[in-house]
Amino acid sequence: MEAAWRSWQTSGTRFTEAAETLPDLVSDVEHAARAARAGNNPAERRAVLRAAADLYCLLRSYLRRTGRVDLATIAADRAQRAAEDADDPLRIAAARWNLGHVLLAAGQPAEAEELALCAAEQVAATTMPEVERAAMAGALQLVAVVGAARRRRWWEARERLKQHAAPTAHRVPDDSNVAWTAFGPTNVALHALSIDMETGETGEALHTADAIDTDGLPSVEREFTFGLEVAACHSQRRDDAATLLTLRELEALAPEDLARNPLARQLVLTVIRRARTMQARQAEKMAERIGLV
Repeated sequence: MEAAWRSWQTSGTRFTEAAETLPDLVSDVEHAARAARAGNNPAERRAVLRAAADLYCLLRSYLRRTGRVDLATIAADRAQRAAEDADDPLRIAAARWNLGHVLLAAGQPAEAEELALCAAEQVAATTMPEVERAAMAGALQLVAVVGAARRRRWWEARERLKQHAAPTAHRVPDDSNVAWTAFGPTNVALHALSIDMETGETGEALHTADAIDTDGLPSVEREFTFGLEVAACHSQRRDDAATLLTLRELEALAPEDLARNPLARQLVLTVIRRARTMQARQAEKMAERIGLV
């Protein structure tokens, strides 16, 4: 289970690897869960349920990224059920964080925001170790930040980021990666960049990007998202050369993400349509490599 999560968060071919690994992993975990339920060892049963919660959180992420929000919802529900059956506060919080992301993907930002804020309050009342408690509370606050931004409540998103997520992040090292959330100071900075990009404040966004060092991030997905938003800012400024350069860096980092991401595909098409001849040709070759044309 841990190897599958590491592959998902660090491999440039993570979609291919997950597609090969997850079916057998689901079968193995479900078989272990049935055996544990039939046994008389409570500690073993809890351990298997923890693994099941981790598995379905991973499956949720994979399904959402492959466009199956309906199945991602089921996976998130199974993760929460397993975490609750295990009576594991960390995994209960992680399952709710995952469910919040499903709600965002399903176009329900208000519901995601409400769920995340409620879960963050519950996390604050638990007896989890300090770093785990801070990381999960902060990660849930970021779901609420995205929910507010999706509803175009920019001031509210920025205020929550500044007042709640940022102070919490200072207590969480970037490389801790609690419950695979990648929460930490850099992730908070990436959300600030996202808000600037979405509001069209590209100059401020690029200034923010210059101060972000993604080398310590444990997730290639977050690093990819950072680069993609930088590319989007360059595109908004009609700097097609910089857009293309950033897209090429993203292709080297995570080619499967580039091929699947709707914004990335749109940026490639924009360069083809708008850029000078040489840059347009380079973008056309990239479009062929990622299956866009």
